[in-house]
Amino acid sequence: MVQNLNAVTLVVRDYDEAIEFYTKKVGFDLVEDTKLGDGKRWVLVAPRGSGGTHLLLAKADGERQQARIGDQTGGRVFLFLQTDDFDRDHAAMQRVGVRFREAPRNEAYGTVAVFEDLYGNLWDLIEPAR
Repeated sequence: MVQNLNAVTLVVRDYDEAIEFYTKKVGFDLVEDTKLGDGKRWVLVAPRGSGGTHLLLAKADGERQQARIGDQTGGRVFLFLQTDDFDRDHAAMQRVGVRFREAPRNEAYGTVAVFEDLYGNLWDLIEPAR
């Protein structure tokens, strides 16, 4: 049996603002944007060239989901964006206004810095140690 983690849901306030952030600031590709009716859409974004796991941008529906926007993991780092060139991607993201919570640091596992998405969810940008 072969299985893959295909998508992870990220609850967002608005489809278009989330697409804008992830494609223009983080550098992801818009993989799919399909209208489902009743204002709902199936929106997938993914890191350029990854061919792996996608983010499903899901517009919050109701108060309970709206309360989770930006805090899906209770303030912990939520997702890990692995890169083959930390300096390139860190500089590009800073140029377009992505907020990093710390200066880059070198750990045993690689170079890493925590950044926020447009809602405050925390991510690691990480280049694994060689």
